[in-house]
Amino acid sequence: MSTVKLERMPVCHVMALPYPGRGHINPMMNFCKLLSSKKPDILITFVVTEEWQGFIGSDPKPDNIRFSTLPNVIPSELVRATNFPGFVEAVNTELEGPFNQLLLERDLQQPVTVIVADPFLDWAVRVGNGRNIPVASFWPMSASVFTVFHHLELLKQNGHFPVDVLERGDEVIDYIPGISTTRIEDLPTVLYENDRQLLHRAMETISSMYKAQYILSTSIYELESQVFDNLKAKLPIPVHPIGPTIPYFQLSESSSIPHDGLSYLHWLDSQPKASVLYISMGSFLSASQTQMDEIVFGVRNSGVRSLWVARGDASRLKESVGDMGLVVPWCDQLRVLCHDSIGGFWSHCGWSSTIKAVYAGLPVLTCPIFWDQVPNSRQIVDDWKIGYRVKKNEGTEHLVTREEIAQLVRRFMDLESNEGKKMRERAKQLQKTCQEAIVKGGSSDTNLEAFIKDISQGYHH
Repeated sequence: MSTVKLERMPVCHVMALPYPGRGHINPMMNFCKLLSSKKPDILITFVVTEEWQGFIGSDPKPDNIRFSTLPNVIPSELVRATNFPGFVEAVNTELEGPFNQLLLERDLQQPVTVIVADPFLDWAVRVGNGRNIPVASFWPMSASVFTVFHHLELLKQNGHFPVDVLERGDEVIDYIPGISTTRIEDLPTVLYENDRQLLHRAMETISSMYKAQYILSTSIYELESQVFDNLKAKLPIPVHPIGPTIPYFQLSESSSIPHDGLSYLHWLDSQPKASVLYISMGSFLSASQTQMDEIVFGVRNSGVRSLWVARGDASRLKESVGDMGLVVPWCDQLRVLCHDSIGGFWSHCGWSSTIKAVYAGLPVLTCPIFWDQVPNSRQIVDDWKIGYRVKKNEGTEHLVTREEIAQLVRRFMDLESNEGKKMRERAKQLQKTCQEAIVKGGSSDTNLEAFIKDISQGYHH
């Protein structure tokens, strides 16, 4: 009796490699869940450090997404803010070797079809190209921020680079294709902070993307159509906007889950419609203690209801917010933003938060601190006109007083004013645009299908 040798079936095997930070890992995981839902026979290997597997390993995910780990050869997530440049350096020097080894092992078990890599790991494209495996660069910021770096030569030609934000911050730039106008102080902060190392890294990141086989954008075509049209015309590789990479596909699942233990949802259920300001201070860098005190008392004095997410020791905050506020250490952010009682979002404007605000149809009070938060704030306030800046001059150390904050919060949360109504109408219009992009045949859906079709044809690299 002859034994039949079973041929190993070729499977579309995606290796996902996010940058080790929450604002990068979450969008990548959401993208992988989307891929998995569109193509259930796909195999996805999600590569994180052992520390990060400890953080997210027990989160629910489809069976065809599995973790592979890299050793903890970089500073811990818990202390990375204390020496950010050191962290960035370690990520760029210590992880390449272990990843190469892992890729070799996994590729032998099941040939890797494509590596979807965060471009801030700029060695990923080199590794993929070296092994003849296509790489899709997964850009975790807005397309506008990418295009600013892509056109750095124009800044140089116009005498705006190196950037002098103190003397010339108010000057307007109108020559970057796809971007109507921007003030110098609204450029990504790595262009003008003292840290040349971070700028060097950003430029390495951008130039590595030109050597990838695809660029996947976490934005939505209609949100930045002029930027995308320009990039598609200029770049020699396909650019696919497939956003938003937020867990909107889990909302229907979670809405059927009872509110057990989620006291903040019960609290929201009992508040009037659009009456609560949601305040999230982000997961990484934060404002000074003095400024925090002004913010807390300003919001309290405004008389507006507020829901605060504060990591770490929040006892002082809890004492200060008064009976109109609720402080929680964590919440299901998208579920909260989509709750009827939420009327606005106070945000540092990281890209994920910005896109969540758009998805939820909410106006934003912008309080950016660093990197791409500053240009995201400009997009929210100047381009989309769905928010106000908390600080007039981003780059400066001026304290915003509690009186100014109370006045601003009241104005922002006023649903009856003409200005407030118009701003909320625009936010709802953007929400509609966003929702149309993800339904069958919408722009993001079509782009994702095109990417899947392309990689599915390339099993046998």
